[in-house]
Amino acid sequence: MNEDIKFILDTTKEGMDSALAHLEKMFIKIRAGKASPIMLSSVMVEYYGSPTPLSQIANVNTPDARTLSVQPWEKNMLHEIEKAIMNANLGFNPMNNGDFVIINVPPLTEERRRDLVKQAKAEAEDAKIGVRNARQEANKEIRGLDVSEDLQKNAEGDVQTLTDKYIKKIDAFLEAKEIEIMKV
Repeated sequence: MNEDIKFILDTTKEGMDSALAHLEKMFIKIRAGKASPIMLSSVMVEYYGSPTPLSQIANVNTPDARTLSVQPWEKNMLHEIEKAIMNANLGFNPMNNGDFVIINVPPLTEERRRDLVKQAKAEAEDAKIGVRNARQEANKEIRGLDVSEDLQKNAEGDVQTLTDKYIKKIDAFLEAKEIEIMKV
């Protein structure tokens, strides 16, 4: 195989891998009923005048499947943490007991589950677009090479095979996430 074509295929695979990795990150943020410290990953707390990620000023734990516990490293930050969680608009109602901020994660309603499935489908579609863009870029580069038409056709076929493989991975990943979200 031509070295240029091999390089294009390797680059395309990297692009498709990154689309899949991004999808995994986005799926982690979509909650499926169980409490997880990742649920608070987007919370920014006002810490001595600058917005700081919650994870940098407190310890976030899950004592059980329905509860998040936030223990700040400085007790005077309890009120700021509570305020930041409310302002993050995550649908949580934090309670401050003097040592911790405790959040009871409400069970998901059927309607909310359907919304989360829609969100997961949108993220999966974005990942598919990323994979298709990588395919389109690779095909453009292949057509720009000074190689025989047969080599170009074979390389484009390899890119399409790679694309199909990644689209199937995304579909399987989405199906598993849907099952996880809809499980009561």
